[in-house]
Amino acid sequence: MSERLAHLKKPKPYAWIGVGVLLLVLPFYLDRFWLQAGLFAMAAAIGAIGINLLTGATGQLSMGHAFFLAVGAYGYCVLAGGNEVENGHRLTGLGLPTWLAAILAVLLAGAAGGLFSPIAGRLRGAYLGIATLALIFIGQHVLFNARDLTGGFNGRTVPPLSLFGFDFDDTEVVVAAVPFESAEKLWYLALAALLAGGLFARGVLRGRPGRAMNALRDHRIAAGVMGVPVARYRAAVFVLSSMYAGLAGVLLALVFQRTVPEYFGVILSLEFLAMIVIGGLGTVAGAVVGAAFVSLMPQVLTHYSDSLPLVSAPGTGGVSPGEASRYLYGAAVVAVVLFLPGGLTRPTVSRREKT
Repeated sequence: MSERLAHLKKPKPYAWIGVGVLLLVLPFYLDRFWLQAGLFAMAAAIGAIGINLLTGATGQLSMGHAFFLAVGAYGYCVLAGGNEVENGHRLTGLGLPTWLAAILAVLLAGAAGGLFSPIAGRLRGAYLGIATLALIFIGQHVLFNARDLTGGFNGRTVPPLSLFGFDFDDTEVVVAAVPFESAEKLWYLALAALLAGGLFARGVLRGRPGRAMNALRDHRIAAGVMGVPVARYRAAVFVLSSMYAGLAGVLLALVFQRTVPEYFGVILSLEFLAMIVIGGLGTVAGAVVGAAFVSLMPQVLTHYSDSLPLVSAPGTGGVSPGEASRYLYGAAVVAVVLFLPGGLTRPTVSRREKT
């Protein structure tokens, strides 16, 4: 019965075409607030796909995802930025072409994951979670104290991306009588990155690597008996997840236009875990839906705080939009675990199928 319902709920090809067309035309109609909210959601979705490969598909708990986002974001700033003075501090930068800096920042995040991968290949469950949590504390210490690279508490300005002579900055470009600035330009870049990342992850999950990852998640010893190199797969997935996080960090930096160390803390890692639980573990669609839910809720609550009951504007007392959003998606996690074990994208998965 559940398979029949799942078949009925499966989106038709024309539905996906409609969604694609809608996403392409949105920059012509939405204001800057909604465009930035969508950009945050797409960047978060890329990061959520990465941690879903690690935690949802392979069963490896990671609490350090925010660390690799920081590596991507600050790696891009250092590689693309120049030697300049901000807030009384002289910042160090290599001044590389921004498109090359973005690619190298993603590879740098993967290299950071590679350095940690021997540990990831041998630990599992809560032990790996605690080990990766240490990365957050190490990263926060470096971000606040390596001022020449990070700018310290105040962060550093993010150089705008330039690709094939096209600058993704606030320089106005008129397209079909609509002025395009950085948000409109970055929309299509983020959309392309999300599509490429989603398709690649979907191919991994549906192929032989995905079957091996699921075997590791469901029964590690049996997977080893069947010839799956357990430590090697765990390490490889950890590196791949780190690269997804690095790409998400680069996009977030380009949207924020300034990196701030305190953003890349424990709360961000917990939010990514909430994304994949709410959306659905082990699926690309689940990561995207969960990321949209968790990342958009604080911004929507902030935008409509004047008209919502029990929610007040930040700094005016009462429940702030950020606190209200955490209450809501915390309740959503509990509700999903109790009533929708498969997440929002797989509501027909029964508890028995889940175990």
